[in-house]
Amino acid sequence: MHRFLIWSSMRKLFFAIGLVLCALPMLAEDVVYITTEQFKERVFNYNANMEWSYKGDKPCVIDFYTTWCGPCKRLAPIMEELSQTYCDQVVFYKADTERERELAYVFGINSIPQVLYIPVEGKPMLLKGLYPKDEIIRIIDEFLLKKKD
Repeated sequence: MHRFLIWSSMRKLFFAIGLVLCALPMLAEDVVYITTEQFKERVFNYNANMEWSYKGDKPCVIDFYTTWCGPCKRLAPIMEELSQTYCDQVVFYKADTERERELAYVFGINSIPQVLYIPVEGKPMLLKGLYPKDEIIRIIDEFLLKKKD
């Protein structure tokens, strides 16, 4: 009888630990796929304003990509990982340049990947090409979050 009580208690404990471990990834933000209309609502409505004015309360990163692009595929897991790392400080978006042609046109996206870094205050910075993870972290820390070493 005593073994049964111990086993029953252990099963409950393992079940509770499993629930917590399954829920943790859901608490962190993932990269959000953004449409042109969502961009206008959440980031900047370029049809209504000529002067840049960011709508968000946290800095954001927008990865302009396509599904067939090799460097874009290599960048995707880096952005996913960083979205988890910076989940409470920075919003991460992805914009498919083939689906969101208007948005790509507005930002002059003519090669991919390109990443748009948008601070809460100030002008955004658009960088072409695949940067190493360490360099992306440096850009986020210094340009978006204004951290100094």
